[in-house]
Amino acid sequence: MIVGIDLGTTNSLVAVWRDGAPQLVANALGSFLTPSVVGLDDDGQVLVGQVARERLQTHPQLTTALFKRYMGSAHEVRLGKRSFRPEELSALVLKSLKADVERAFGEPVSEAVISVPAYFSDAQRKATRVAGELAGLKVDKLINEPTAAALAYGVHQKEQTTFLVFDLGGGTFDVSILERFDGVMEVRASSGDNFLGGEDLDDALVKSFVERQAGNLPDASQPLLRQRLRREAQRVRHALGQQDSATFSLRDNGREWCEAYTQEQLRQILEPLLERLRGPIERALRDARIRVADLDEILLVGGTTRMPLVRKLVAGLFGRFPSMHLNPDEVIAQGAAIQAALKARDAALEEVVLTDVCPYSMGIETTQQHGEHFEGGRYLPIIERNCVVPVSRVEQVQTLHDNQREVLLKIFQGESRLVKDNIFLGELSVPVPPRKAGEVVLDVRFTYDNNGLLEADVKIPMTGESHRLVIENNPGVLSREEVAAKLKALEGLKVHPREQQVNTVLLARLDRLYQECLGEMREYVDRLAGEFQRVLEGQDERQIREHRSAVIQRLDELERGF
Repeated sequence: MIVGIDLGTTNSLVAVWRDGAPQLVANALGSFLTPSVVGLDDDGQVLVGQVARERLQTHPQLTTALFKRYMGSAHEVRLGKRSFRPEELSALVLKSLKADVERAFGEPVSEAVISVPAYFSDAQRKATRVAGELAGLKVDKLINEPTAAALAYGVHQKEQTTFLVFDLGGGTFDVSILERFDGVMEVRASSGDNFLGGEDLDDALVKSFVERQAGNLPDASQPLLRQRLRREAQRVRHALGQQDSATFSLRDNGREWCEAYTQEQLRQILEPLLERLRGPIERALRDARIRVADLDEILLVGGTTRMPLVRKLVAGLFGRFPSMHLNPDEVIAQGAAIQAALKARDAALEEVVLTDVCPYSMGIETTQQHGEHFEGGRYLPIIERNCVVPVSRVEQVQTLHDNQREVLLKIFQGESRLVKDNIFLGELSVPVPPRKAGEVVLDVRFTYDNNGLLEADVKIPMTGESHRLVIENNPGVLSREEVAAKLKALEGLKVHPREQQVNTVLLARLDRLYQECLGEMREYVDRLAGEFQRVLEGQDERQIREHRSAVIQRLDELERGF
């Protein structure tokens, strides 16, 4: 049996395809929602779901949640005498869902389609596959959450439509633009924030409550008290979705602290977080080259979209009411079950071809020469974000020095123009014939497939030799030695004109625009940033001031044209 699973930050669900429709499977408590919480009891036995969630307040040292946020990293959580990686904790949740299905239908579950946020990196996707394998599941297919939601909404049954999926869950925010035509569902663009969700809204409310009490509370950093505060914040946030006011109440050792909140006060507290939703939406629209008026439908997904504040924001952004006729908590699991049925070629389903995009740009480190000056650490994107996969792209580079005998190709993932701000994926050493600088040309081809594998193929036309590297490791994990080295490097920094706030703000703006733009516009921003950094190196205050004004004027013109 193949099942569809929504492995969520806050809650997880499982569904199967039965009698021509997706069917959610209840857990042992009769609920479709299984909290993504894992703990140990006093005897060291594993607890998963609601029972573990209840013990978050009473046994915080033996219970953990929100581990999905650390997927693809080396982060470990200690429960009692044992340490767990995020993949292991997720595997325990998956194993519990698998047991629920086997109990309900009396047959073994061997395979699963698991949903992931569209903005998950390669490392996070690989970690999700590993979690499935640890749970005893074959995971040939991951499906992006917005794509799963589109399948569940029935958009796949329409002839032709363009729609946006707004997916705000407990821990992540995704926005995807999809187009359906001729039996194909194509993802045009995806964007998001892997650290923005309902849990962050609760944290903001907790912070407000603690600040209002102005030191009257016991130490709020204590794990036990922290969990109680977060749970009360969630209750208050949900209550304010139904009524005009609610009281935040904390009891401890016979004492009680209370604060009343109105819907307007909640809006003010959450406004900075809600404003962060705009950026990914605007980026996805730009990358897809689609105007808001061209969208046929806006789909809401994720439990946090139940909040009136969020729905009001979405309606204001798009000038229309979004579709919300399906349960936002359940829609992703239903879509994953539909994808499982498509994979099993169920006769009741019309075949739909799903295309996807790579959520991040991938490229190499280069050094550029400007007169007598060399500027290293520059990022050359080869596959840019939101290219439809599978995709293959090639770029040419050349040797930098006379009689150079080797080119070390360092591969990165990300959107920043300097490689130090991107994620290192791997490296490939390529021997080259010794010639004058620039005479030896290398064709660097990147090929990226639906399984998240990146193949780097380097060919030297002069000799006909080829060198190949397949990136399969989990990137982005710093060792303790690397962390210590970075801290030591920071201590050695001296004040330089480029550290002045007026210059750092402009550099940050250049980096932001570089990440938001593509193609020729991205190259233009890159040139402006490179020129400004070279002026900073000269440390001539008058020249820096004049050049800064010119760059700001050009960026203002560029942004007005968006």
